Amino acid sequence: MARQQSQPEEESVGDGRGGLGRRFEGFMALPVSGMRELRSRRGEMRSRMEMLIMETQGQVCRALAQLDRSASFTVDRWERKEGGGGISCVLQDGEIFEKAGVNVSVVFGHLSEEAAQQMKSRGKTLKAKDGKLPFCAMGVSSVIHPKNPHVPTIHFNYRYFEIEEADGSKQWWFGGGTDLTPTYLNEEDAVHFHKTLKEACDQHNPELYPKFKKWCDDYFYIKHRGERRGIGGIFFDDLDWPSKEEAFQFIQSCAKAIVPCYIPIVKKHSHDPFTPEEKLWQQIRRGRYVEFNLVYDRGTKFGLATPGSRIESILMSLPLTARWEYMHLPPENSREAEILEVLRQPRDWVH
Repeated sequence: MARQQSQPEEESVGDGRGGLGRRFEGFMALPVSGMRELRSRRGEMRSRMEMLIMETQGQVCRALAQLDRSASFTVDRWERKEGGGGISCVLQDGEIFEKAGVNVSVVFGHLSEEAAQQMKSRGKTLKAKDGKLPFCAMGVSSVIHPKNPHVPTIHFNYRYFEIEEADGSKQWWFGGGTDLTPTYLNEEDAVHFHKTLKEACDQHNPELYPKFKKWCDDYFYIKHRGERRGIGGIFFDDLDWPSKEEAFQFIQSCAKAIVPCYIPIVKKHSHDPFTPEEKLWQQIRRGRYVEFNLVYDRGTKFGLATPGSRIESILMSLPLTARWEYMHLPPENSREAEILEVLRQPRDWVH
């Protein structure tokens, strides 16, 4: 029997306080999978990814809670009768954050026909057995909507997917990204955000950031409006190269970049003064955010097409408040018009 390759200490799923127990201390709740199950498949990617997304959830929630002490996270554990479950952490009506949600989900079962068709539409060749495709999927996803219109909204999502085909072989891939949606343009913030993500990508390959930055600009395009949802970041899907281990290490780097790319921007602007007109513009831009998420977002569509999905968690990305005004156009040469120009013509922020 081949000897199982040991994992680095910080990635291991070990026993006792030196392994599993110690790492659990930083989580918002116990993992979705039980300790016995995590131990039994400690070297498998699905266990290592579950530990990473639990850690990411804990790190982000703690960073947000330190900034906004007027409200606390509701930690909601849920189960999916078809297999698996998740942990939703939501903070609402705080001093700084109107709504901040960080979700973890670990689900398994059989793909619905609609979900399988969605994957096939982007080039996946899936061979079902008796019409069934066993799968497991896990990820951490978050959308953070601040109250102050000078603090941007952030979204991130990192996920892992496995499908078992008719012959017993498995297809696997990672996906995800981090992107920023400001109400008003602050070039210094945009440069900081993009440079932080670029540094994470460059640790692995200098070609990743420009490729995934363009993918992000293209993906978050609101076609019926002719504009992007925000100023982008990185986005990728179906990442199954160069190897599973290298792809996982890249995901780790991206996850570690979330707090440093965003929290300094929040600290900088959370107490900036703003006018009722600026708050109104924030509400109108949030309406665009809702339009993208409900009409185009692939994750929302997959969640709604998966039997037993938790609708509250899927729609957590929507803000508490948004606004639609008939034929609203900002004045020329205004700060509102400035951000629209960037959303219509994406910029290079790092060169």
